[in-house]
Amino acid sequence: CPAQPGKIRFLTASPKYMSAWVLPDHIADVLPSEARHIEELRRKLLDTARSYGYELVMPPLLEHLESLLTGTGEALDLQTFKLVDQISGRMMGLRADTTPQVARIDAHLLNRQGVTRLCYCGPVLHTRPDRPHATREPLQFGAEIYGHAGIEADVEALLLALDCLRAAKVQDISVDLGDARIVRLLLEGTSADSATLTNIHAALAAKDASALADATQALPPAARDGLQALLGLYGGISVLDEAARVLPASAGLTAVLSQLRQLAGHLDGVRVTFDLADLRGYAYYSGARFAIYVPGASDALVRGGRYDEVGAVFGRNRPAAGFSMDVRELVGVVAPRPLRAAIRAPWSETPALRTAIAALRASGETVVCALPGAPNEVDEFLCDRELVNSAGQWTVQPI
Repeated sequence: CPAQPGKIRFLTASPKYMSAWVLPDHIADVLPSEARHIEELRRKLLDTARSYGYELVMPPLLEHLESLLTGTGEALDLQTFKLVDQISGRMMGLRADTTPQVARIDAHLLNRQGVTRLCYCGPVLHTRPDRPHATREPLQFGAEIYGHAGIEADVEALLLALDCLRAAKVQDISVDLGDARIVRLLLEGTSADSATLTNIHAALAAKDASALADATQALPPAARDGLQALLGLYGGISVLDEAARVLPASAGLTAVLSQLRQLAGHLDGVRVTFDLADLRGYAYYSGARFAIYVPGASDALVRGGRYDEVGAVFGRNRPAAGFSMDVRELVGVVAPRPLRAAIRAPWSETPALRTAIAALRASGETVVCALPGAPNEVDEFLCDRELVNSAGQWTVQPI
């Protein structure tokens, strides 16, 4: 079964039958090479999370809409496919993000009092791709820690995310830090309504000074000037000193900047930057947040941070921190995996041959039997050995 990497088969079909196999935009089949790579990475990520003590959960792909969306903000609502349950008549949703489901599991199904560490890996569905060339069916891996409000949980989530990338052999990692509380502190005491807040968040995310000026024109001068200053507060560690100088002084802001400095102090071997205006992602973030960038990814490969309020709608406002990434996107930024070595064997009902093949497979070897009258076409295995009958004994020999 000679390896044929990169082989492309061109198929033709009449227009009459073409729609039967053409998939929707930004939805794609995963073929053997990518599927093997995804599965190997998925196992590495879950094993890395388990080494930290995280327990695996598998939330359903489909559940009641209010459970998926309550308290998560407009962005997640717009990304969620909705349908009517034919049994109950209630609105249901196909999950676009797994974190609200894990918060529900922590709050209602586990209901533990102490620290709970949970991880997951499963598909999510988006109504639109969230970036150019992205799939609408990411395979989302994530890890979340509930029940600890201290910076130690934030540090653990960030270090686990980095160890997951290192386990996948990702190189040249850059971590960008920010904090959702900064904007809240600047708006504290103002009468900004929800529409104004939405416009402010959008302008900050786009770093659009003109749009931000329009959105903040009714705010007090201190808040308006502080928000405008955020647009320029990105870069190295000196950004924290500049923020302390130009933003309105408060005990809350001092604590936030100190925590960001502490987080950065735990990061070795990676570049660390700060963007105090970064509010991208879903609306449930409530504290320190991070984005991890690597070469080859069009945007952040990993996003995470603290989201203490995510479980409030389920009756338990537990402290929480964590992160998530798309495993399918991760495949695109790491080196291709080598083909798996395999053994070629003839097809025969001979008991001795069947016993030899079974023993090899039980020991972990891949044995590909050559079916009579048909060539084997295998892209993912490299048959570098073969099973041959030598002096009445079946033995493995190099090809």
